[in-house]
Amino acid sequence: MKSLFFSRGLAGLFTVLALLLSGCGYNDFQRLDEQTKSAWSEVLNQYQRRADLVPNIVATVKGEANFEQETLTKVVEARAKATSMQVTPETLNNPEAFAKFQAAQGELSSALSRLLVVTENYPNLKANQGFQDLRVQLEGTENRITVARNRYIQAVQAYNVLARSFPNNLTAMVFGYTVKPTFSVQNEAQISTPPTVDFNKK
Repeated sequence: MKSLFFSRGLAGLFTVLALLLSGCGYNDFQRLDEQTKSAWSEVLNQYQRRADLVPNIVATVKGEANFEQETLTKVVEARAKATSMQVTPETLNNPEAFAKFQAAQGELSSALSRLLVVTENYPNLKANQGFQDLRVQLEGTENRITVARNRYIQAVQAYNVLARSFPNNLTAMVFGYTVKPTFSVQNEAQISTPPTVDFNKK
């Protein structure tokens, strides 16, 4: 008999806990946390896609006599730095690690932009179909990065609003749901203007 009452008591307790958790945003935290992780994975996929293009671009440009070595070196070094960083889902909860990753990707973006500007001074490169194809792929990848970053920013915004709102902020404290870092204001302005290339320029 005691066992029956105990079992019913436990069942009742779990029911109450379930209602409390659902009412204080616990399930929403689960859903939005997964959304941010999914959006972040897509950002990483597109950054990796860009990094994979760099060796072919560098190899093609190297074939041009007297090309600015310093520009190439900066691209290679920026790629090495960006791809050497260990990035995991936990990076989303570490503002310092996130900032370092963001800075490294920003350096690669700047180096690639400089490279594309410099190549305009080399008619042979502009006439090289292989190089032009790589530039088209790079531009497409930059656009995909823009879309992926925007989706991530939106996912993090929804999560952070939940984490800061009462009474969900109490749930966040209990279960360790901290506010997630996002791209800086400066970077958010830049994502709408990825490196552009005028393919018709002669």
